[in-house]
Amino acid sequence: MELKLVEQLIEKYFQGETTIAEEKQLKAYFSSNDVAPQLAKYQVLFGYFETQKETQFEQKLTLQPRKQFSVKWIGIAASFVVLFGLSTFYFYPTKSENVELGTFENPEEAYVETQKALFMVAEQVNLGMNSVSHLKEYEKTKKSIFKN
Repeated sequence: MELKLVEQLIEKYFQGETTIAEEKQLKAYFSSNDVAPQLAKYQVLFGYFETQKETQFEQKLTLQPRKQFSVKWIGIAASFVVLFGLSTFYFYPTKSENVELGTFENPEEAYVETQKALFMVAEQVNLGMNSVSHLKEYEKTKKSIFKN
């Protein structure tokens, strides 16, 4: 086989673009005794493929059985949890069914209670605004230290 053709086939082989026929040509070339000295380093590679093709694995492997019983028990436990949750939901009434929602007969009394509720909400909003003011101070300090 021509040296240029063998070099081209080797280049194609390492790029993964050879056909099976071309690979057989390479194996035949490297199994012969007419290998060019600059290509002798590839002779070991193709010789290895030929010897390994004939070897067989003879050691027995012990396979561990799958642990499917744990999956089965997890499924059973999950179904019990779901059944317990559903039975609790259906058989025990919630407390919100009998709760007074704060309806008032007298409009002035309702007005006073609404003002109390809004005052509590306003206090919480003011607390949140104080926290935001601390964040603004932090941003100012950060900008003065890390100037863009």
